[in-house]
Amino acid sequence: MNYRIIALDVDGTLLNDDYEVTDKTVETLRTAHEAGARIVLCTGRGPANAIPVLERLGLTGVLITHNGAATVETPGPKLLHQFGFEVQELAELVQYCRKQNVHFDVNTALEMFAEKVGEREAAMYEKYMVSPGRVEDVLSMTVPLVKLTMFGSEEEMDAVERDLARVSLPPSVHALRSGAHFVDVMSKEVSKGRALQALVAQWDIAPENIVAVGNYYNDIDMIRFAGLGIAMDNSPDAVKEAADAVTLSNNDDGVHEALRRYVLPSGELRA
Repeated sequence: MNYRIIALDVDGTLLNDDYEVTDKTVETLRTAHEAGARIVLCTGRGPANAIPVLERLGLTGVLITHNGAATVETPGPKLLHQFGFEVQELAELVQYCRKQNVHFDVNTALEMFAEKVGEREAAMYEKYMVSPGRVEDVLSMTVPLVKLTMFGSEEEMDAVERDLARVSLPPSVHALRSGAHFVDVMSKEVSKGRALQALVAQWDIAPENIVAVGNYYNDIDMIRFAGLGIAMDNSPDAVKEAADAVTLSNNDDGVHEALRRYVLPSGELRA
């Protein structure tokens, strides 16, 4: 097996629409791990709800979280690197969210906080296995943040993306559509691809020895960086166009199929 790193997005890629990773996919990833590949989850999630996914695979190791804003290692978790900023840099955006009734949360490298959580938001957090801490005013926080996330319907997030052209964001941050229902704001230096590039440089692993699998716009630079970039069938067209190959959807064990077809030697695992 030529691939030493398997970089995997989580939601819409590794997990199906029921937020589960199937036994078949677990078995395939463990086979790849035992054959010498490092499994690196690269996700928009924070460590609190990304680490349980790695544990479901029966593995420990390094995770790229918050779309590349924080890299952590388990067990621990131990924070290896973060791109932080002060919440006051996003004061105008916070005021916009409050005025327009757009739900938002803020994230440190290891924790999440929200000013209020309604029924719709509570259901979302439950699905994603995370429970944000409560603060009355996020603008009073003094610890560095790595991400602000806005959440709503697809139509609401479309409107947020249009409105961001009129909201004053400092040049040090950028907004990224990380899912149909999410828009993230992070340091301009942050992306999954950049975090993966920095990580494998430390491990002295070349891009041609990396396979990356993802399904959304925030996965594109990771897919392009890897020697073999694979998009899920449930990806938007722009993601598929950026990839070297397209596998089955997240509801059809697409990660298993991709590794069976492109990574693991023939006969090393069941179809």
